Amino acid sequence: MIRSADVVVVGSGAFGASAAYHLARRGVRVAVLDRAALASQTSPRAAGLTSQVRATPALTRLAQRAVTKLAAFTTETGQPLRFTQSGALKIARTERDAEQLAREVARGATVGVPIDFVSVAEARRRLPILAERGIVAITWSPTDCNVEPSELPLGYCRAAEKLGAVLFPHTPATGFEIGARGVEAVRTPHGVIASGAVVDAAGAWARIVATALGAPLPVVATRHQLLITESIPGVGPHFPIARVIDANVYVRHERGGLMLGGYEPDPLQPEAVPDDIAQLPLDIDVLWRLARSVREQFPIFDDPAIRVAEHRGGLPTLTVDDRYLVGPLPGVRGAWVMSGCCVGGLSASPALGEAIAEWIVDGTPALDCSDMSPARFAAGEIDETLLRERCREAYSTHYRASGGASPS
Repeated sequence: MIRSADVVVVGSGAFGASAAYHLARRGVRVAVLDRAALASQTSPRAAGLTSQVRATPALTRLAQRAVTKLAAFTTETGQPLRFTQSGALKIARTERDAEQLAREVARGATVGVPIDFVSVAEARRRLPILAERGIVAITWSPTDCNVEPSELPLGYCRAAEKLGAVLFPHTPATGFEIGARGVEAVRTPHGVIASGAVVDAAGAWARIVATALGAPLPVVATRHQLLITESIPGVGPHFPIARVIDANVYVRHERGGLMLGGYEPDPLQPEAVPDDIAQLPLDIDVLWRLARSVREQFPIFDDPAIRVAEHRGGLPTLTVDDRYLVGPLPGVRGAWVMSGCCVGGLSASPALGEAIAEWIVDGTPALDCSDMSPARFAAGEIDETLLRERCREAYSTHYRASGGASPS
């Protein structure tokens, strides 16, 4: 165990690994702690999708930066990443959602994201499994992409290590020493690391870590699931991502088959986070109900020959406004947080890690991060029942215009 570090990052998922890499790249002495194996919890169970047009111009620019960095990931870090820029279709089945798409096209034009309406025929040319019925409008975003989720955080961990970061898997942060000037040290089962800065990127455990630091964190760990079918003839990497707004369902290619995931109306919010995300109970019936909700657009999921190759799920953290929670932790000098991934943290993690590294080292990030600052919740704690209810609502309406993350 090392005796000191400039910054201790708690968590080695996409958020923590990206923060560690970008800090190490700036010459910061970094220690990364994880209660489990490196990059082994929710991040590798993600969908790995991007969507660049977000609820605000600042969040859209952040998503743009993330896609740029994903495209250059291997060149920048020297680590492998399966990157597929297949583009994305977004489907409106109601006039209300068609109006939302019109606002997204206008927002994309303002910020410089290629996105426009396409005909159903053009959408079907790009995605042959898409049926015609029940569609009011569709947009096409050619630069959206998808990645292999397991490779991203592990790649950042390895790249950070090559730059001098010290990685400690199976080493939880058991406590913190806080003095008059703020954070002074991090306690672990193997010793104490003196440090004036801590980044809470502990994923489903982020709230526990924040409490130990002495600050409330208004996030709720919420189960999200997806399935991947066995190989289907004709399905390939050229298939774009497809999202159906009102159903909160996404479909994309994966390993010769199809991935289907989505946002149920009443998601599981465990009272206690399991010791390992692999212990999280899953329910595939949730996914089949979501599949039935888009059967007119994706009748392929009604095919009795379809077989499931993988069913997985994780515990992303939700905020009440469906936006990231990244920046200084109010009330605790030297404490920083990267949480509120809202199911879309993995694809945004390259830009978020870069931003928090700039924030810590330079005093301010290059991009406008005010929309995701923890200061927006500094007024006080929310009643637990209300917090869970509002996070559940944010999850179940993830693709609506009020959302902020919306990449999956």
